[in-house]
Amino acid sequence: MPEPASTAELSYRSARPDDAAAIAALHCDSWQRHYRGAYTDHFLDDQAPDFLLELWTDRMSRPGPRARTVVAELAKPGDRGAVVGLVRTVVRDNETWGALLDNLHVTYGLKGSGVGTRLMAMSAQAVLDDDPASGLYLWVFEQNAAARAFYEARGGRCVERLPAGAPGGDAAALSGEPYGLRIAWRDPSVLSRTRTAGA
Repeated sequence: MPEPASTAELSYRSARPDDAAAIAALHCDSWQRHYRGAYTDHFLDDQAPDFLLELWTDRMSRPGPRARTVVAELAKPGDRGAVVGLVRTVVRDNETWGALLDNLHVTYGLKGSGVGTRLMAMSAQAVLDDDPASGLYLWVFEQNAAARAFYEARGGRCVERLPAGAPGGDAAALSGEPYGLRIAWRDPSVLSRTRTAGA
């Protein structure tokens, strides 16, 4: 996956159906790097690529009225169109916690560059545009200390701990008994004000 020399070479836009394969590849790479120990190696290495391609092909062909998906892509001549980041938000998902930040992934070579913070700000803005009174929440594996620190540094608060669900409902994909944490923002505007700061 191409890695830009500078975030100045990036642009952001709404995802399209023809982005499905690139989004699935980015999502799969993120899972394979960060979900070892929560998902089995067999699932991550042998099944996740097809599982995620099918998932994103379906999502992008039938996005639904509440889904908002944004990608970051290279704007550098010769590499234009390479997806290096994505965020998917589902507004009005939960009566208590509000919108769901369903996926946030950035290509490994851009970790710490501010792309993730920018994408989170865009997710927050989509929530505020839909309903200014809405909260925002996401699920993160308890074992993913780096992601937890990233969210907590941006005002997220852990409000719930539950056994993690299995991808596609297949319990055989789980390694042991991983737990997920619900991280919530009662006021997503704190994220929309940090559009260029941080990781």
